[in-house]
Amino acid sequence: MIQIKRFVFLFILSLIAEYSSAQANTSSGEYWVVDYPASTAAGELQIAVTYKLWIPGGVKKIRAVIVHQHGAGTIAANAGRTASEDLQWQELARKWDCALLGPSYHVLNDRIDDSTGGSELWFDPRRGSDRTFLRALNELGILSGHKELTWAPWCLWGHSGGGIWADMMSTLYPDRVIAMWLRSGTAFMFRSKPEFKQLDSIPHRVYSIPIMCNPGIKEKNNLVGKGTLATFHEYRAEGALIGFAEDPLSGHDCGYSRSLAIPFFDACLAMRLPDKNSEDQSLRPMDISKAWLASLTDKKVYPFAAYKGNPLEAVWLPDETVAKAWMEYVKNGAVSDTTPPPAPFNVTVTNLKNSGTTISWSARADLESGIGGFIVMRDGKELIKLPVKPKVIYGHPLFQFGPINYFHDTPEYPVPLMSYTDIDAKVGEKHTYEIIAVNSDGLVSKPSKAEND
Repeated sequence: MIQIKRFVFLFILSLIAEYSSAQANTSSGEYWVVDYPASTAAGELQIAVTYKLWIPGGVKKIRAVIVHQHGAGTIAANAGRTASEDLQWQELARKWDCALLGPSYHVLNDRIDDSTGGSELWFDPRRGSDRTFLRALNELGILSGHKELTWAPWCLWGHSGGGIWADMMSTLYPDRVIAMWLRSGTAFMFRSKPEFKQLDSIPHRVYSIPIMCNPGIKEKNNLVGKGTLATFHEYRAEGALIGFAEDPLSGHDCGYSRSLAIPFFDACLAMRLPDKNSEDQSLRPMDISKAWLASLTDKKVYPFAAYKGNPLEAVWLPDETVAKAWMEYVKNGAVSDTTPPPAPFNVTVTNLKNSGTTISWSARADLESGIGGFIVMRDGKELIKLPVKPKVIYGHPLFQFGPINYFHDTPEYPVPLMSYTDIDAKVGEKHTYEIIAVNSDGLVSKPSKAEND
């Protein structure tokens, strides 16, 4: 029996009792969850799966679904539980009235084959995960009151086995895919597997989907790196709108790839989503007049018309903004941010019974660089920086992340709350507290303040 659970709570303060569900609905968003058990029927998904969906508060119509698909194995599956709670990906979804979906497949081991409990049972969507995915969107649409989830198009982000899944989904449902990011995984990797049936040909409509292949440099000489590069060359030779961005710092982990993935999706959503008021809600083709090309050799970018080499061997990029971000990313493994983050909000101060004061707040992520942390001020002086000991990977701390989570590009579990208890505050003392957000590039927001009673 399908177990369906509704979770409606304030964005990151979901466990703090004083915030009502009504506040959660209006100020941030809603979470919806559906669970499906493993099936024993032939042709159906033989792995249990949980889908957790986040819908921005106040959105009237979902225009698309951003799918953040984890990789193969038990650790990746567990990491996928929090994908829809990621503040920076939520901000991209909010900007375009999208839902953010984080599937988590309950694999039984770390095998990447089709044996009992193995990940190939799900990352080959033809084994039933595509139909379960569609079923989940339909039922989540009914539960949330957003029936448009049944037919809304998708942005597909996939890591490793998730990249294989996304790659195959684009061949099965090319008209539903807005854009695709393949981090260290494409279907090419499984061509030698007899049980992984290869397509006789790629549907030509796939070549109209903007795609980015994104391996880490440390996997350059293994099957993942070679397979990802082979996918790029094969598709680009057919005129596909496909790019290749090798992370110069990482291996099979995700590194800080979100710093290019998010602007890539942002550009594709801007070009491909139909106007909200248009009667024709089919996806628009990419405006190829805005495209730029890049050379894999010198790693420089050029307007399409100015490129001197063979364009079918060049990296395809959707516009000038992404092209310049690509050039920075392939050199540094990150894209810099020059704008400060938005200020925190909903700052509340609660005096505890004996001594101490708890300060709680909400914050929206900086779309370009996320939330690196917070500074808590008391009476105009710095009280503490959160996190106290940032777990920095590649020089870019993220408030929701611990070291392992950079591997999977998902928040750690349980997701950190935006709250701090000032244990030195004495009963009867009056203090003014301010919260300052810090993005992952170290830029700070304006302060938001509140006083205790």
